[in-house]
Amino acid sequence: MRARILGSAAGGGFPQWNCHCPTCEAARTGTAARPRTQSSLAIRGADGPWFLANASPDLRQQLEGLAAGGADGVRATPVAGVLLTDAEIDHTAGLLLLRESSTAIRVYGSDQVRRALTDGYSVLPTLASYCGVDWRTLEPESSLAIDGSSLEVESFATGGDAPRYLAGTDSDVEATGLVFRDRSTGGVLTYVPGLARLDDHVLRRFAASDVVLVDGTFWRDDELARLGISGRTASQMGHVPLSGPGGTLEALARLERPRAILVHINNTNPVLLERSPERDAVLRAGVEVAYDGLEVEL
Repeated sequence: MRARILGSAAGGGFPQWNCHCPTCEAARTGTAARPRTQSSLAIRGADGPWFLANASPDLRQQLEGLAAGGADGVRATPVAGVLLTDAEIDHTAGLLLLRESSTAIRVYGSDQVRRALTDGYSVLPTLASYCGVDWRTLEPESSLAIDGSSLEVESFATGGDAPRYLAGTDSDVEATGLVFRDRSTGGVLTYVPGLARLDDHVLRRFAASDVVLVDGTFWRDDELARLGISGRTASQMGHVPLSGPGGTLEALARLERPRAILVHINNTNPVLLERSPERDAVLRAGVEVAYDGLEVEL
């Protein structure tokens, strides 16, 4: 199995276009932090083509580095499908950039995500008017073989609220994690860009993985409030903070098996600063900070 982190930042990217926080300013000067695009992953099995996990608004530039191996014709897609962890705009807007496809886009996700992208944010009906959509439902806790690949995928709930565009509705959509298994090699990779709870079920998933790509959105629960950006906490936004008792970093440090890598990192998070105390704390815990283009093989 091979995975490439196409985008390692949270929604808005890094630096964010309208943000002048210390970390964004450091990225603009290019001295202490490297820029990052919005969260997305490319993954392929030992056999078969590339697939996307989430489709970010930065997808066009992210796909430039993926080869459409073995494809015929002038226009050839480098990916065979998209698997969605949720219905957030920053994870689904890139689907619209695939509308020039010569075949229907194969999209995997929960039934709740399908409804959100049909009734709340009409991505799927829009795509249907262009290239078409081949929707495949991911049932929670049920493994599904991905056609044309040695991969199989299983989704599991990771909590969190529905996207803000569904406010005031009775939507039950929440974030999920994706467990990829390669039937050829036995490798297991778990992708969780949105993590709202760290319960025993989630931790068992992590412990059974070879690699975990996990939500590193915020360092502190009150990170945005400290900067005067928002009164909402990390927890209220559906993200377990990295630091403090019960934080993600503490939990990851206790795991023996998986290689743990932080993804979906918000532009305000000081772990993005390569020489910060927070980055040092991450590394001392045996955890890595993802960057665009990082590749993992297992």
